[in-house]
Amino acid sequence: MTTPSFSPEAEERQGRIRVVRAMTPGGPRWGILEDDVVYRLPADPFGAWEPAISEDRAVLGRHGELALLAPATPTKIVCVGRNYPAHAAEHGAVVPEEPLIFFKPPSAIIGPDAAIHLPPQSERVDYEAELVVVIGRRCRNVVPEEAWDCVFGVTCGNDVTARDLQRLDDQWTRAKGFDTFCPLGPWLVTGLSEDDVAQLEIICRVNGEARQGARASEMAFSPAELIAYTSSIMTLEPGDVIMTGTPEGVGALSPQDEVEVQIEGVGRLRNVVAGGDCGSVRAG
Repeated sequence: MTTPSFSPEAEERQGRIRVVRAMTPGGPRWGILEDDVVYRLPADPFGAWEPAISEDRAVLGRHGELALLAPATPTKIVCVGRNYPAHAAEHGAVVPEEPLIFFKPPSAIIGPDAAIHLPPQSERVDYEAELVVVIGRRCRNVVPEEAWDCVFGVTCGNDVTARDLQRLDDQWTRAKGFDTFCPLGPWLVTGLSEDDVAQLEIICRVNGEARQGARASEMAFSPAELIAYTSSIMTLEPGDVIMTGTPEGVGALSPQDEVEVQIEGVGRLRNVVAGGDCGSVRAG
């Protein structure tokens, strides 16, 4: 398994833009990361904006000084099961004839460096490294040949799963839906073609040890096919997330683990693992 390289300068030369969402004293803000500087976008990135640097463009801060948030605020998170044949095989299953889709709630989302909490209801929580597609425009009933036109960008994701609960339940909502079970980040990368994405390598490391590795071309259903299939069922809105499935090599997480999802040419998503629930929120 090779270690992918990432060069911001090379990405910019290829017309790719890194779009970030960061916490500021004024609240969450969207921006563009160029070199080590984050330039503020006037609104969310799904409208019209100008990527070129200008002298009067507001600076949010330097990359290392800002707390990055998940680069998506979706109305829904659509996930795909058994989309890599080798992953299906490691669970004694086969790739379905049609994409096997399910949901995670948006409340499961966390960003880079945030903690994944192991819930007390589960004795086995697994990592699942994934390529994530973020929708850029409203779409319904698109065909695969036109589906990529609906994509805003891609990022890294981790479909954290309570594996023991998944095996107990007919539906996967409980196993997939705990708070903190959907790390996304560190940013969105735009300007990638379908062919570019097919060559991307998805790697997962736990405490520095490589656990998963595959190229997106190994998917049974391509991202464009997943977008088309999902849009035949439901309307996809700008900002919606499609998690495209995980390669083989999934495994358990333990407290104090550091899990990384790295996709060459996109970035590296790092999260730590904490024991215990992530707390409670009282109404009112």
